[in-house]
Amino acid sequence: MKALIKVGYGCNNHCTFCHTLDVRDIDGDAREVEAKIDRAAQLGHSMIVLSGGEVTMRSELLKWASRSAALGLDFGLVTNGRALAYPELVDKLLERRLKYVYMSLHGGDAKIHNLLVRADAFEQTYQAVKNLAGKGLDFTVNTVVTRQNANHLRPVVDALLPYPDVVLKFSMVQPKGGGDKHFDRLIPKVSVVAEKVKDAIEYGLSRGGQRYAHDGIPFCLLPGHEDRYDDLKTHHFATMIEIGEPDFFPVDDRAKVQPRACDDCSIRGACPGLYRGYAEVHGVEELHPVADRPRSNSFHWVFEKVVGTTEGGCPVLAGGTTPWDRGRHVFVRKGDRIARYRTATRDFTDVEIEATKHDLGQIYVDVSSKDAPDNFARDLRKLQRSAMCRGCSAETTCAGTFELVRDDVFTRDDARVRELLSTLRGHVLDLGCGEAPYADVLLPLIAREQIRYVGVEPDAARVEALRATLPGAEVRVGVAEELQAVVGDQRFDHILLLRSWNHLRDPDAVVAAIAQRLRPNGTVIVVDNVAFGLVRAAEQAGRAEAGRAGFEHFRNDSAALAHPRFERLGFRPLERRDVGVETSNQWVLRYSAAADAVGGTGSITA
Repeated sequence: MKALIKVGYGCNNHCTFCHTLDVRDIDGDAREVEAKIDRAAQLGHSMIVLSGGEVTMRSELLKWASRSAALGLDFGLVTNGRALAYPELVDKLLERRLKYVYMSLHGGDAKIHNLLVRADAFEQTYQAVKNLAGKGLDFTVNTVVTRQNANHLRPVVDALLPYPDVVLKFSMVQPKGGGDKHFDRLIPKVSVVAEKVKDAIEYGLSRGGQRYAHDGIPFCLLPGHEDRYDDLKTHHFATMIEIGEPDFFPVDDRAKVQPRACDDCSIRGACPGLYRGYAEVHGVEELHPVADRPRSNSFHWVFEKVVGTTEGGCPVLAGGTTPWDRGRHVFVRKGDRIARYRTATRDFTDVEIEATKHDLGQIYVDVSSKDAPDNFARDLRKLQRSAMCRGCSAETTCAGTFELVRDDVFTRDDARVRELLSTLRGHVLDLGCGEAPYADVLLPLIAREQIRYVGVEPDAARVEALRATLPGAEVRVGVAEELQAVVGDQRFDHILLLRSWNHLRDPDAVVAAIAQRLRPNGTVIVVDNVAFGLVRAAEQAGRAEAGRAGFEHFRNDSAALAHPRFERLGFRPLERRDVGVETSNQWVLRYSAAADAVGGTGSITA
């Protein structure tokens, strides 16, 4: 894991879009940088990467590289590359464990590159590419895409084709520093950037041999290239520190804006969304969320190390809380020992992970040895914030220490669902039967002819098993989105979606179909789960990630997200049970028939 250290903001280029335009006069004290290198080693990082401004301008560069190597760390640079045009400097850095270089090149020729950096820099920068290529480095060349070079990306591809070990990355210009000050002159529409970047990447791929990446462009605008996304996290940066900051902070993705429309997007986890400043000017209308791909409903916090014991106080607080991500890290207390776990998942945003952990409290220890838990009450034990955190000065900012809850929250919360099902009478439609988790409640009702049960399940093989599990029931192959084709004009007294809501491709269409098929005074019961996190050993998590289990969910709605879809169609709410820190991850919604659906259209029969 890498630590990014800013050494100062002075630079020998004058880029129009410079992030640090207003602080270029600030440089860090050499002793401050040395102390930060030492701190990075103490935190367990395996590489320090120096950045600026322009780090290669600093006379202490080789001294800092030597200090890093003496601590057993690899060394990296974020640079404009001009000083690396000198091969003797490159050789000295390689001797000091230089392993990573992230370099800027904004045009394929001097005219475009120099226009953007406002310096006569192209020849030195391109020479640096020649000096660094083929040296076994993790080497990325980044091109910031602005109004001035958006139509000149193919020449950058051509310039780098001779160097197949270089990753060429195209980044949307960020409205920060110079990008903010000169917004109208610099920043093109993101849809235009996506079009130009897609063209450059596909042009390069047609020429062969080169690796390509992108950043700052929403995935929905780059279909087919989502896996080329590249940011600090894909480069394994864990923390960073600016000049004057007292300690490292976790790298996060909170500069992104993902509007309400993205809630249903299946690929939102790693997607950069829109830069906040861009959305404030241009809005979010260019986005078109992708809602037809499955996504994960869980993630892993994986064991890293035992950090200490509670003897003498909290070891997390004593060691400094700011380097640990409030969402992505978790400390678990067992007896007097505290262990640290971390999630590297990109299936969920930082905001989603933090909300899952702190706002909803959906964090569990997996006590099974399974790749995927299939009986939550037996396999999982809930964690809650430790009593030792209460009243701590860092309680609302720290990643937090958690400990086991004694109660079986799954069985406790599911009792209400079972109670509701036991009172059903009449004609019942169950959408998405799955593995019939409530068969023991429904079967006696079917046997006593208290309910006439019709189940709809898309998996034909599972339907055959359900017919054996639920003798006397009618189970049909079909999907809820095509209800007319499956059940015709039948109407029902009760319609159930039992842990199937988040499997629906088009929930609005399903709710509309339900409204047409529910008898007056009929009810709808919706039960499902929010996303959750599992605390696991590295071996078990690795086995699960490498397994063959596919994603089946299209969303991870809470009751709060599902409810408006029913509210819009006039369903009358009867009961709502939300997920919270004291509950399991299961929520419940119950409604009676929509007021304007009584009597239907006249075309629906019993």
